[in-house]
Amino acid sequence: MERKKIRKSDLGLWLDRIAEEYELIGPTEEEGVIGFEPVDTSAALKLDYTNSLIPPKSLFFPPAESLFSFRKRGREIELEETKPMERDRVVFGIRNCDVSSLSLLDAVFGEDLEDAYYLERRARTALIALACPTPPRSSCFCTTFDIDPLSPEGSDILLTDVGDVYLVDVTTERGEGLVALSGDLFSPLSADEAQELQPPAVQMRELDVSELRERIEALWEDEYWEKLSLPCLGCGICTYVCPTCHCFDMVDVGSTSDGARYRCWDSCMYSDFALMASGENPRATRAERVRNRYFHKFSTFPSRYGTGYACVGCARCLVHCPAGTEITQVIEDILAKEAVSE
Repeated sequence: MERKKIRKSDLGLWLDRIAEEYELIGPTEEEGVIGFEPVDTSAALKLDYTNSLIPPKSLFFPPAESLFSFRKRGREIELEETKPMERDRVVFGIRNCDVSSLSLLDAVFGEDLEDAYYLERRARTALIALACPTPPRSSCFCTTFDIDPLSPEGSDILLTDVGDVYLVDVTTERGEGLVALSGDLFSPLSADEAQELQPPAVQMRELDVSELRERIEALWEDEYWEKLSLPCLGCGICTYVCPTCHCFDMVDVGSTSDGARYRCWDSCMYSDFALMASGENPRATRAERVRNRYFHKFSTFPSRYGTGYACVGCARCLVHCPAGTEITQVIEDILAKEAVSE
């Protein structure tokens, strides 16, 4: 589909029209914190932001959700499955790092044993991505992992701010349907406009990670992990703000006669994460847990799913770690340390 444009002054009209047909979710701000929440009107949306605190993965893989409820009546047990969604929905304003993270989660929840809850949310959700501002947050490094912050890949529609208008790239039939809801607000670009209205290139920190997997695999017994773990608090913030982390726990709540089964986010940084019923813990020390986190991102995940690394360069963990651990520095340390030992 050819590239279109929409005036900034008309964006709200289009989104309000979408909200009449779908549940509209987008970036909002409360007490200075950006999060993705359902809104009734476009006026509630926050457009001038870089990234949310909690990634939009929470819309597809919630921090806590009921999977089913149960009732016991004599010898019979009645199960009632929870519906993941009531309405089809549109997520507006998602950044490309988070769009890319969903493709990684698709491999986790869509292969082998399919997760019906996640897959239904994915199938019934349209993505309207918002190209990153220039310059983005100084800590961002998504291009390290071949993510183009100006690419429409993975979203149904991409909007790019070029002044008084947004460039509109529609990539799917679902995206075409959303544009058709207010087709009069969109217009094609003339040849001159196509030349003139070009978004500026997004410049950000970029690392060469082409050899990262083979180099980290050589460091399993290295003392580096002990050193890296010393300032770590084991709080799990890095995993909770990460758009690709997907560990969860399940628990039954209620009584022997009725209750529900819940799934909730878990963290490999917690001391009891790998604890077994026998009392054995294969990752008893913090150094082992820190090592596990980085090995999973840069070795285990790509090996298991045949994808890229389980990092999209959003820098949330870097920004919000209370101990000041920077994942970009860890990557540089791994590459440099292996280079020295060769």
